[in-house]
Amino acid sequence: MQKIASITFLFLCIVSFRISAQPGSEKNLDGYLFAYFEGSGDGNKQEQLRFATSQNGINWYALNDNQPIIPSKDISHTGGIRDPHILRGADGNTFYITATDMFTVKDGWGSNPGFVMMKSGDLINWQHSYIDIAKAYPKKFGNVKWVWAPQTIYDPKAKKYLVYFTIALKGSDKLDLYAAYATKNFDGLESEPQLLFRAKYGSIDADIVYKDGIYHLFYKGNTKDADGKEFKNGIQQATSKSLKGPWKEDFKYLDAYSDKKVPVEGSSVFKLNNVNEYILMYDLYADRRYEFQRSTDLFQFTDKPETFTKNFNPRHGSVIGITKEEARRLQNKWGGVPASMVQPVAPGDNFHFTAKGNPIITHHYTADPAAMVNNDTLWLFAGHDFEGGQRGYKMKDWLAFSTVDMKTWTEYPVPMKITDFAWAKSGDAYAGQVIARNGKYYWYISTNTYGIGVGVADRPEGPYKDAIGKPLLTNKDCFASNHSWACIDPAVFIDDDGQAWLFWGNQQCYYAKLKANMTEIDGEVKQIQFEGMRFTEAPWVHKYQGKYYLSYATEFPEKTAYAIADNIGGPYVYKGILNDLAGNSNTNHQAILEFKNQWYFIYHNGGINTDGGSFSRSVCIDKLFYNTDGTIKRIVMTTEGVAGN
Repeated sequence: MQKIASITFLFLCIVSFRISAQPGSEKNLDGYLFAYFEGSGDGNKQEQLRFATSQNGINWYALNDNQPIIPSKDISHTGGIRDPHILRGADGNTFYITATDMFTVKDGWGSNPGFVMMKSGDLINWQHSYIDIAKAYPKKFGNVKWVWAPQTIYDPKAKKYLVYFTIALKGSDKLDLYAAYATKNFDGLESEPQLLFRAKYGSIDADIVYKDGIYHLFYKGNTKDADGKEFKNGIQQATSKSLKGPWKEDFKYLDAYSDKKVPVEGSSVFKLNNVNEYILMYDLYADRRYEFQRSTDLFQFTDKPETFTKNFNPRHGSVIGITKEEARRLQNKWGGVPASMVQPVAPGDNFHFTAKGNPIITHHYTADPAAMVNNDTLWLFAGHDFEGGQRGYKMKDWLAFSTVDMKTWTEYPVPMKITDFAWAKSGDAYAGQVIARNGKYYWYISTNTYGIGVGVADRPEGPYKDAIGKPLLTNKDCFASNHSWACIDPAVFIDDDGQAWLFWGNQQCYYAKLKANMTEIDGEVKQIQFEGMRFTEAPWVHKYQGKYYLSYATEFPEKTAYAIADNIGGPYVYKGILNDLAGNSNTNHQAILEFKNQWYFIYHNGGINTDGGSFSRSVCIDKLFYNTDGTIKRIVMTTEGVAGN
């Protein structure tokens, strides 16, 4: 028994819902939120409220690592909840959840007398109450056996919220739908529940949706023979022009499994954002599957079921549409929201989030960090591993972030893409670094086999454009190399005298002067070599107490090593390993800088659960400290990072 959600905020024809700034508009809905309980794992943890999100309503991702967003013990009488139904209120800004108060793992299926009611203004903080139907209305419901699958719908005539649920009384085989209006504060019922619908053979998991002047009541029904024996069941519907009925059953089965003896329940209908298409989803609980069929009129549904993709095993739940701002709130609270739902797109539409440790960014896979300090702000620039669980490097753009306190961060719209460099035919957006000069910002990037380019912008967050329309450096400039990816990982350093230097390379480390315009090489390309170097890639130069520090990735899998010199061109003296293997990542790429009197070591690992790895990396930050002789203390990679310090 699971009941799923009716997205009743979607009957926009009769109620002006303020989804965001535009009353009665769906255009600001950017994704979906799924409220459910879990059907696998530890049974004691299954019957608890969980959330998942999706951008398209088909591909779903659990929030909070599929852990409860609120423990059932905090909101229910029994210690368990089932069948959560979530509704956006008529004002567009208030949310309501009802759920069966039942802990079957502990108590079995014998009886449950009530349900949970919850209310929130932000999807994050919820007030809750428990309704015991038997105790509240003993004369009529004192012998109640089950109170199942409560749901809520807004009644525009009464201007109240109607809560409806299936009731079974002890000693009776009837499964009837009862309803009552919720109190103004959504913490109880105004009056004794009244019969709303009595299906010929009984019903559970009711879900009411309004469309074009008709209320559609979907439910799990059945058909019985003359002897009262059930021989068929599945998803059916009844219709009415009034929310209070009377309801007309059509006795047809809507789901694709009623003729196949495959049990389904917990049906729920939601409308896809910005299109005239509805999804009828249901729980194939015996097979741990969740499938759906489509409709444009709520009468005719597609014959062939489709399957959700998901990283969890939901039981009877419900779906609403959500805005980008709501998705961002969910991400900041619980994590797990797809990056596409929170990422800024329009200029000025920035995403603010708080780093909770390492990795500091959990909604993107980020790699090859570079950073600079501009006034009181630290700017972080990163490569972008496009997906989790990748089998190779798929990087098509770069990302930009800023912070003033190393805790709260701002993400900006994508500042630069590999397609901004028409000559970069590889399509690979490899590592780079940004530097400020002459009121401009220059982003030196690598493109795998096509060389190093330069982007330029008026602001650190971009947007950037190709500064010269061709590579600044190519493999031809890498005179000591004989492989096609030698010209990668540019890093720029401006010395105290104003001279800018560019370092780069793979297997061999090169450097050269930059002209004052920052878009031309000044003089010859030279190579850095010293005893013990074992250079792989990712050079970075910084200065401390008059000394030049060259750090770089060494060997493979990569560690970070460093050397010190009195002059930027050397000779450098090898000082050893600075950072060991960055867990779950074959590569190691660093940035080192001082910000507000503290030095930081910025790097990447493969630490995002569960799809992080060598090709799906994540930027981390830990503090860096010097010894009295100027050497650097070995970096301690931490889960806590710097945000809590």
